Amino acid sequence: AAAGILCYVGAYVFITYDDYDHFFEDVYTLIPAVIIIAVGTLLFIIGLIGCCATIRESRCGLATFVIILLLVFITEVVVVVLGYIYRAKVEDEVDHSIRNVYNGYNGTNPDAASRAIDYVQRQLRCCGIHNYSDWENTVWFKQTKNNSVPLSCCKATLSNCTGSLTRPMDLYSEGCEALVVKKLQEIMMYVIWAALAFAAIQLLGMLCACIVLCRRSRDPAYELLITGGTYA
Repeated sequence: AAAGILCYVGAYVFITYDDYDHFFEDVYTLIPAVIIIAVGTLLFIIGLIGCCATIRESRCGLATFVIILLLVFITEVVVVVLGYIYRAKVEDEVDHSIRNVYNGYNGTNPDAASRAIDYVQRQLRCCGIHNYSDWENTVWFKQTKNNSVPLSCCKATLSNCTGSLTRPMDLYSEGCEALVVKKLQEIMMYVIWAALAFAAIQLLGMLCACIVLCRRSRDPAYELLITGGTYA
């Protein structure tokens, strides 16, 4: 179960990152997600080994189980550290790339970056980098010359919004940069909390395995008794 949840968290990060990859160019932020998926896959195999070793009360199997769990625990600690490192870099990365993405917007023949902007503005309910007035400095705004922003800036509750700057009350007032940063940092926090939670599970697993090992070592060994020339 823990392995399945870890893989789900890693997959969720990949899927969500795909929606925001134009705003965040550093692919190394996916390293924690890759590691956590690998750990989840490995954890499933480790769980089977631990169950079999516990049922059979195999000292060798249990010792192997504890050692592998310890390695997985160390890996999850690394995931937490990397998660905090990349979480701190999110704001700088978004600030560096978001202006280029908005300047490359092409509403008449939308490419992947333009679709990403429209998606983010609709999903996060924002408009522009800091507010809707940022669109006035983009190439697309100057070329269209209609004094309007993309329809993705229109509030979802309005059906007759044209994106015109003459009706700013129809547009989302909050900028997208802060919301994108917040969303990406939330994604990294999912990874961090998942790694911390399952690191605790690893500790519990190692503790249980060690208890079984200690009890097994204290069990009296079978002795060969010889009485009157016969085996008993």
